[in-house]
Amino acid sequence: MRKAKVLFKNEEAGILTQHDDGSFSFLYHDDWVANNRKQSISLTLPKTEKEFHSKYLLPFFYNMLPEGSNKQVVCKLNRIDREDHFGLLMTTAKNDSIGAVRILKLED
Repeated sequence: MRKAKVLFKNEEAGILTQHDDGSFSFLYHDDWVANNRKQSISLTLPKTEKEFHSKYLLPFFYNMLPEGSNKQVVCKLNRIDREDHFGLLMTTAKNDSIGAVRILKLED
């Protein structure tokens, strides 16, 4: 299992998890949900206490990944398997992302 912190405007909003079976989940932190001034990170991931599950990387996060030749270069330079979407996301979205969301590896 691998986990990453999901930051929205540099504040931790929740946790993205890749489970051992390859599926994914995203869960907002309780304090994020309880605070009316905090918004959801995406229209497809509305602010709720329920956990979002998917067999594949959730579309919002998948769309943050580089494509084409950019993906090839990032994977080669960082020795990441092209099919390791979670690893690619943690590598590219920690600093270089469009918008307010960043992804940081959660240390155990």
